[in-house]
Amino acid sequence: MSRETEEKIRVLLADDHHVVRQGIRRLLEREADIDVVGEAENGPEALRLVRELNPDVIVIEARMPKLDTIEVIRRVKAEQAAAILILTSCDDEGHIVELLTAGANGYLLKTTRSEDLVRAIRVVWDGEFICDPVVQKRLLKHAASPHPVPLDFGEHLTRREAEVLKLMAKGMSNRDIAGYLGLAERTVKGYLMSIFGKLGVGSRTEAVHETLKRGWINLEDE
Repeated sequence: MSRETEEKIRVLLADDHHVVRQGIRRLLEREADIDVVGEAENGPEALRLVRELNPDVIVIEARMPKLDTIEVIRRVKAEQAAAILILTSCDDEGHIVELLTAGANGYLLKTTRSEDLVRAIRVVWDGEFICDPVVQKRLLKHAASPHPVPLDFGEHLTRREAEVLKLMAKGMSNRDIAGYLGLAERTVKGYLMSIFGKLGVGSRTEAVHETLKRGWINLEDE
């Protein structure tokens, strides 16, 4: 089946700058598997269009006017199954944590390369989490604790599960993790299901949030 006959990823753009929205639209219109279904310039308009258009992915600025992006995310997650990708210039640690905790599925800075934005849309649509490397470092700084709680691998996660969790928190896809660890992709998915069960979460995003909150992992360790 060719890309032209495959189901397209329906994308809604939400940014208060018209020039930014148009630039992203022109970029995405070159992709055969992506369809930009609408644009919003403020929070209330974004919510209205989400309800009307039922997009698969919402690419949204971190600070929307009239209704804060955090509240937009909370309302969308309560009503829709859309994935939410933050695309912004905001790199404030506290605000990033609030947006991710509200339910954002990915966080990119506007300095990201065009091809990485396109890839990120596909990644979050596929149910995975993605985060800009610069943002990851800021999250770690925010989550740092004077007395971090060490992870007891024997009681909580196996050593392999911890490896998978750390790579997932770095923003790696299942395929990337499989290649890095020399595993089959289905094996990685099995580890993720086990991790989700042990952490009491239902998604990659929630697992990353819980891991950072507990101070279990230092992503800067190689």
